[in-house]
Amino acid sequence: MSVLSHIKSSKSTAFSFELLPPLKGNGIEIVYKTIDKLLEFDPKYINITTHRSELIYREKDNGLFERVSQRQRPGTVAIAAAIQNKYHIPVVPHIICSGFTPEETEYALIDLQFLGITELLLLRGDKARHEKEFLPTGHQHATDLQQQVNVFNTGQFLDGSKMKSQITPFSYGMACYPEKHEEAPNLDSDLKYAKMKIDAGAEYLVTQMFFDNNKYYEFVNRCKEAGINVPIIPGLKPITLLNQMTVLPKIFHTDIPEAFAVELRKCKTDAEVVEAGVEWCTLQANDLIKNGVPSIHFYSMMATESVRRVASAVF
Repeated sequence: MSVLSHIKSSKSTAFSFELLPPLKGNGIEIVYKTIDKLLEFDPKYINITTHRSELIYREKDNGLFERVSQRQRPGTVAIAAAIQNKYHIPVVPHIICSGFTPEETEYALIDLQFLGITELLLLRGDKARHEKEFLPTGHQHATDLQQQVNVFNTGQFLDGSKMKSQITPFSYGMACYPEKHEEAPNLDSDLKYAKMKIDAGAEYLVTQMFFDNNKYYEFVNRCKEAGINVPIIPGLKPITLLNQMTVLPKIFHTDIPEAFAVELRKCKTDAEVVEAGVEWCTLQANDLIKNGVPSIHFYSMMATESVRRVASAVF
């Protein structure tokens, strides 16, 4: 059953969350611990992020440095398979443009087909740390990646050859931005591309994290006016660290409402921030549920216990 079907069949607001593959060298037990803390809230699906390789400088024996490409968090496909096998919960691996060639993407899609994983979240992904702006390895836009998946779903490979056996077509969602993507010239342009994603086959949209529900409601209304009628799933993240008050707006281009900022400025320690973050995220979630959102998606990175507390209060 697809993510869209799970959401539509849920009798109340559905719960889901995103997690990261562990850093290279760590075991999958870290992932299982996160899931175990959130199982009681009946997650309808679990997203697994994908991370590109980054260029790093490694010192050689002769004292010189060499520039090498390294992935810090490998294993998205393998972890997705392990989770689905252990917990029998639908998994949604991220497929991204950033850092991956179309050929690498095609082999990931083939592997996922072998594993029986047919739900995806298609994203452009972030620019590399050493880049001033996004430089495509292959696809430049998420809609280009979407086109590759659509062609794959028809049984055709990149080279034009046909698949010899029948596949289960991938279902997928894509991202949207209530406060505008950082590279969009305006919100109208952003809505245009969101509509393109839906018209080309995206079954739902998941928002970037936000802290002002009014921004989400305004965005949903604008989407409806633009003819976008799929579920628009709000993405929430409880703030847990003092520096996130400035870091999150800078990285994710999201505003922190003044009422929340006032409470955060009162905090002297990360422990106090955790309490303020849980309280604000709980208020957000309760308000969203009251207003009939189909599902709430939580970004759990460095915030699993906070997500558990928020979910305990609202689900």
